[in-house]
Amino acid sequence: MAKKQLKRVEAQLRDHGLAFPETHEDFPWGERALKVKGKVFVFMRCEDTLGFSVKLPFTRDEALKVPNAVPTGYGLGKAGWVSMSFEADDEIPVDRIKRWFGESYRAVAPRKLVELLDGPKPKAPPQKKTTKRR
Repeated sequence: MAKKQLKRVEAQLRDHGLAFPETHEDFPWGERALKVKGKVFVFMRCEDTLGFSVKLPFTRDEALKVPNAVPTGYGLGKAGWVSMSFEADDEIPVDRIKRWFGESYRAVAPRKLVELLDGPKPKAPPQKKTTKRR
């Protein structure tokens, strides 16, 4: 994959991330960040490699099996953040990365915004009251 193709994949992933409700782009520390309500759900960079970091509370272990995937530094890895990078000739699992962007968004977005994507969370059935016997 040529560097031009890396840029195209970056643009495709960026557009996918910005399509989530109330997201915007920011550039803290010179790195692209996709945010929802001021909270980062994706860090992206594309120079000689395409790299990103996402918060994966459910699929972190699966994501760490991808070559060049590591727990994110600065203590973020302990909170479920995973960083990955891809070279120009690597096969990039775009569909899987899009799912990870969605998981990361859902991990940091307010519930009302997640409900716009998934619908309201079903309410738990009422618990039966138990009486204590003495």
